[in-house]
Amino acid sequence: MDRVFKALADGTRRRLLDGLHEENGQTLGELCARCDMTRQSVTRHLAVLEAANLVSTVWRGREKLHYLNPVPLHEIQERWIDKFERPRLRALGTLKRRAEEAMTDKPTYVYVTYIASTPEKVWDTLTDAELTAGYWGHSNVSDWRPGSRWEHVRTDGSGVADVYGEVVESERPTRLVTTWGYPANEGKDEEFSRVTFDIQRHADIVRLTVTHEDLADQGELEEVSSGWPAVLSNLKSLLETGRTLPQEPWLVPST
Repeated sequence: MDRVFKALADGTRRRLLDGLHEENGQTLGELCARCDMTRQSVTRHLAVLEAANLVSTVWRGREKLHYLNPVPLHEIQERWIDKFERPRLRALGTLKRRAEEAMTDKPTYVYVTYIASTPEKVWDTLTDAELTAGYWGHSNVSDWRPGSRWEHVRTDGSGVADVYGEVVESERPTRLVTTWGYPANEGKDEEFSRVTFDIQRHADIVRLTVTHEDLADQGELEEVSSGWPAVLSNLKSLLETGRTLPQEPWLVPST
């Protein structure tokens, strides 16, 4: 949190964020032109913003593209502003009770993102095989009924599923819960992890919360901690701009 406030304290850095808010995915040269500054100066400011997680970057060939990451700003809003909203307090109380009831010794990962879309479109983008192939690099295949099997299938035509599991809950367009396992371990005494997608309206946008729990160990936690942000940033880009980001598809590591 200290890094966020330090980054926002500088007017130049705020102008850089304003520029990315107006047009996301800019190169260093484009940002320099907006600020009328040297590349060296802009690079230093961007490094501070990246360290505060306010800016994320991806490579497209030799070009480095910069994207605004609003999550830290929403965390500030939730910490000092939204907590005074009674409905939110009740929701947080419910979430806290559920978390305490489900506590285990295994690691859990939670990621929250805000998307300018509708719950229905977010749900469909998570469950449509063709759409997931476009932004995830794998097709999520199922009829999405509780008790049904689902598979995370490669898009190379091989038909190989790198992840599989069961649909535990399916309430379009607000909640989807699935278990995650690996075909190499199928038939063995395998322990499944569990992924929950909670899709909620937040004013005129959507708040998507992904909870990945019952992870095998700290190593798997580190893997999904780098994987989920990439996938969800790509999903957000697809819904908000109609195009995906230039990045490698992510696959949950096998055990």
